[in-house]
Amino acid sequence: MSEQTVRRRGPYAKSAERREQIVDVAYREFATRGYHGSSLREIAAAAGISLGALQHHFTGKEELLVAVLSRRDELGGGTMPVPGGLPFDRHIVAQAERNERIPGLIALYSVLSAEATTEGHPGRDYFLGRYAQLRDEYAAEFAALRRDGRLRDGVDPALAAATVVALWEGIQLQWLYTPELIDAGAALRAYLDLVILPPPDAAGDR
Repeated sequence: MSEQTVRRRGPYAKSAERREQIVDVAYREFATRGYHGSSLREIAAAAGISLGALQHHFTGKEELLVAVLSRRDELGGGTMPVPGGLPFDRHIVAQAERNERIPGLIALYSVLSAEATTEGHPGRDYFLGRYAQLRDEYAAEFAALRRDGRLRDGVDPALAAATVVALWEGIQLQWLYTPELIDAGAALRAYLDLVILPPPDAAGDR
């Protein structure tokens, strides 16, 4: 790679760094003030740049919101376990525990998801799609457990999936109020243990 190529890439690298900085600041502002309570001018000031400099990277607040939600997804990780990784129920518990360790992640999600229930909110489609995806993916996992004989009798996979999503949302909100009293992972584990049977003993199968 020539020195000229390195020099030519310099401004692009700086531009990418500035964009990341703006997203980081907006992430914190949205988590604290919500989407409607934050302004581009305030975000620019918090980032130490002019409004014009911010708008060079993001034409408006909606575009910035999309970038912030993408960042949230990157930090939060995947919704489903990877092949060969943790089982479904243990993945959910581990994900909840991980979320608590990422500064601002739960606050951002809770604030924006509550705001996005209103018609016309730019994040509404994101959350509608996310909830539908979670319910579908979890229902498929519960259905697979039922086929394997590991779902308790009478448990409907779709209802169990919706319950996990609702429990997770609610327990995270309580955690924001009193993190010293609430253990989201333990609450999810307790519910999952009620509906999922333990795997058969390997020795007993021989």
